[in-house]
Order: sequence, then structure tokens, then C-alpha cells
Amino acid sequence: MDTSGPAPYFLLPGTARAALERWQRVFGGELRIATHGDFSREDGPADAVAHGELVGDVHVFAADAGGDDRPFTATGLLFSLLGAADPEVLRRWFAALADGGTVVDDLQERPWGDWDGTVRDAFGVTWLIGFEASAMACST
Repeated sequence: MDTSGPAPYFLLPGTARAALERWQRVFGGELRIATHGDFSREDGPADAVAHGELVGDVHVFAADAGGDDRPFTATGLLFSLLGAADPEVLRRWFAALADGGTVVDDLQERPWGDWDGTVRDAFGVTWLIGFEASAMACST
């Protein structure tokens, strides 16, 4: 595991594999999944995700909640991807996350000239995506 800073670790209600696979399609990267069966765990179905990780431009962890775990829910929390990639990549990520999710605030130019928007994906994760106006000049 190589992380240079905080990376979210989501406990999801039996949807960890679907979420990780979807995020891999959106963000790219390498997907690593270990099941309860892989770890010889008997506290859940053998195919449940015991530990999953997406390694790449966006680094996230996820597992299926079990036992006394409470699955992920959040209000007042945004996972920021501000300036995390070129503007066209960020636009693509926004659109892909919105597919099956909810656009909270469209990706748009703000009065100060920079761009941002907020989208809640199909797994209840809210992403803040944006870029500075100067990044558009660099990506053309």
C-alpha cells in the first residue's frame, strides 16, 4: 500500500465490488480485491469484499460492511478532485459519475472564472470536481 496522504476507505452495504469496478471504469487504475474467502474469513459470504483498493490517479479503498459495521453514508462531506487532472479528464469523470447518480451542482464556470461542480454517484459518494480557468489554456 502506497498512499501519500489520506485516502477514503468506504464500508459499503454489499456493493463494494460494484463500486470499485465502476470507479475503475471512471478513473482508470489498478483494481485489487480480496474476498472473505481469500482471507479464510467466515464472518460473511465467501464472495464478499474483505478489502478492495483502486490504485491510480484516484486512490480509494472499499469493503463490504458486515456484522456490526455501519455502511457508508455522509452529509456535509465532499471528496475533492479539484485540479486532480486536465479539464477534459475532469469533465469526463463528472459525466461518468453522474451516470446513475445525481448532479448536485452542475460543472460550470463560476463568477471568478474557475470551474467546479458536485455530483453524487450511484453509491452515495459526493465528489467535488473542478479546475482553475488557467488549466484550460494549458490543456488546449
